[in-house]
Amino acid sequence: MIKAKNIHKYYEDLQVLRGVNVHIKKGEIVSIVGASGAGKTTLLQILGTLDRISNSNGSLIINGKDINILNEKKLAQFRNEHIGFIFQFHQLLPEFTALENVCIPAFIKKTPKATAEKRAKELLDFLGLSHRYNHKPNELSGGEQQRVAVARALINNPELIFADEPSGNLDSESAENLHQLFFKLRDQFGQTFVIVTHNEELANLADRKLTMVDGKIQE
Repeated sequence: MIKAKNIHKYYEDLQVLRGVNVHIKKGEIVSIVGASGAGKTTLLQILGTLDRISNSNGSLIINGKDINILNEKKLAQFRNEHIGFIFQFHQLLPEFTALENVCIPAFIKKTPKATAEKRAKELLDFLGLSHRYNHKPNELSGGEQQRVAVARALINNPELIFADEPSGNLDSESAENLHQLFFKLRDQFGQTFVIVTHNEELANLADRKLTMVDGKIQE
């Protein structure tokens, strides 16, 4: 599913990633842990195609596709069709309802409105939000907002879900519910999850836990 070899990342004179190698199999839930500044989020952004690697001799293959050779337009299309993102702060658009927020990636993909809304409602129903279709983010609890964000990540049926501190802004009960949801989604839909987290409980639940230290994955 993901094969990353010799990944380096520089921001001017600052080296953040120092030759990272990682192989993630289809259907795995992998957690990435480490101290602040270890490079976790940078690695997640590169694996999620939101950022580019700095070195020409590094490689990133996702689902058999060589990411390094894609131009920005092709990369954006690949990301929209194959990858979903869940962030610590749900990043829902405040002027849109839950249903509209979930549909946005589908509309970008040019999915017909009726098809997108049908799929969005199915996801919101699955996540226990059938009574929240027409509520805007400020009318939802933190846990509900994050579940809407999960539905948005799933709308295009991506094979890969990247999550950056997904439960970091939730109370303990909502965090526990979200953690269990990831495994339920994996079992039901077969998705692969890569999760950056400081939550030890979530990290230890994963199939594999990778620890980053000073820009490298600790062996």
